[in-house]
Amino acid sequence: MFDGLFAGRDEAALIAAIEQAAREESQAAARKSAAIAELVHCTVDEDDARGGWAFDPWNNTAALVGAALGVSPKRASGQMRIALALRDRLPKIAALFCQGRLSTRLISELTWRTQLVSDDLVAVVDAALAERAATWGPLSDTKLTGAIEAVIERHDPDAVRRAQEVIRTRDVHIGACEDPNEIAALWGQLLACDAAALEARITAMVNGLCDADPRLMGERRSDAVGAIAHGNEFLACRCGSADCAAAGPAKSSVVIRVIADQAAVEAAQDLIAQQDDERGEAPSNHAAGERDSGLALLPGAKVLPVAALAEAIRGGAVVKPLWVPGPDPEPQYRPSAKLAEFVRTRDVFCRYPGCDVRAERCDIDHVVPWPYGPTHASNLNCKCRDHHLAKTFWDGWRDTQLPDGTVIWTTPAGQRYTTLPGSRLFFPAWDTTTAELPVIEPPPTDPDRTVKMPRRRRTRAADNAARIKAEREDNAAQRRLGQTPRTAAQTPRTEHSPDYGDDPPPY
Repeated sequence: MFDGLFAGRDEAALIAAIEQAAREESQAAARKSAAIAELVHCTVDEDDARGGWAFDPWNNTAALVGAALGVSPKRASGQMRIALALRDRLPKIAALFCQGRLSTRLISELTWRTQLVSDDLVAVVDAALAERAATWGPLSDTKLTGAIEAVIERHDPDAVRRAQEVIRTRDVHIGACEDPNEIAALWGQLLACDAAALEARITAMVNGLCDADPRLMGERRSDAVGAIAHGNEFLACRCGSADCAAAGPAKSSVVIRVIADQAAVEAAQDLIAQQDDERGEAPSNHAAGERDSGLALLPGAKVLPVAALAEAIRGGAVVKPLWVPGPDPEPQYRPSAKLAEFVRTRDVFCRYPGCDVRAERCDIDHVVPWPYGPTHASNLNCKCRDHHLAKTFWDGWRDTQLPDGTVIWTTPAGQRYTTLPGSRLFFPAWDTTTAELPVIEPPPTDPDRTVKMPRRRRTRAADNAARIKAEREDNAAQRRLGQTPRTAAQTPRTEHSPDYGDDPPPY
């Protein structure tokens, strides 16, 4: 069907079809944003007494939107902010969006870059942007940002996102979207004195190796940073000589749980044996031939290739079978370490639909509250703090769990969503079924339970107003000192940039 949609059309017709589809795509995105804005308008009220809750009405609506779209609450929150900006602040831009004349990329940048514009000037900025925005589609990211900020600078200079003090922009990042599975990029900025100390320590560790170490200099430096991360004072040499002063095994108090099936472990051990054979250190007795090499996962469900798993085992990683719970529940409220490890390994992520918070950062929640429900894997699952609070304190949220770990959520509006254990994505042959528990009636709802809901120090609206006020004041102060805005090329794309393809800002 797909390959026959436009079969036989000439080049001009195909280009026209592409242009029409792009317009329709923008129009559909505009309708979605309009529906999101209306939902927020109906469900989020600044006068709501629950605005002071840690899980407030905005969180609740973000959970509903996230479940409907199958995205994380953070991304849903970003789309809610975009939708509200179009409805309440940028109606002329919104009209162009509805006509299909602006792409979602443009809408994302326009709503983000105008966030600091004062309420009494936003209509003027909206009109000025609408006159020009329809011609900005072909611009690069750098040129687009410059064009938007030129309009804002003309009408409300304090609303242009300016450079903060350089020292406040420092950050360190581990991993990038283009990373292969075998390695992770490490990049960022350090204070100059800290960078010098790190460089000196890496150099000392590398210099402690003997000349027979088989690694290239770049590999040695990379491994030295890994050794520092594990708390080691030296880098273990791989020359293979028992007489080498630096050949002692590296030690670490850091524990990283890697989920791997037996086939992956065996493949890694075979690779180690093969590498030793090539150096003449062991007889060639490892298995060979075509077979399934299995799969291993790092925390966050990042695939760890066999070669990288072999490096970890060679570096001293301990292979330990996963404990599997039996039919009997544990007698206490808090699950034991081994039961918690099983639940996190089975779930991998928060069990709310679309939520991608890693299991290590989640609470382990009793589906039927303890002591009515037992502390057993069939009654436990991982929930991020927001979704745990939603289920516990917000009327209408509830979940049920099947023995194989399937979780069925019901929202306050009555929609039902089903999620499978995250491990099923990577280890489909793993039977995660545990004991089938007797039917348990949930306890009666405690009418005073909302008193126990954690509270915010101030409402979300007050937080947003304070943040915008502080950033505008900082911009004004920099202008008075004669400092200029960053160019678009200098402005980093961070988690605060509400792209449709990346997690938007934590509003």
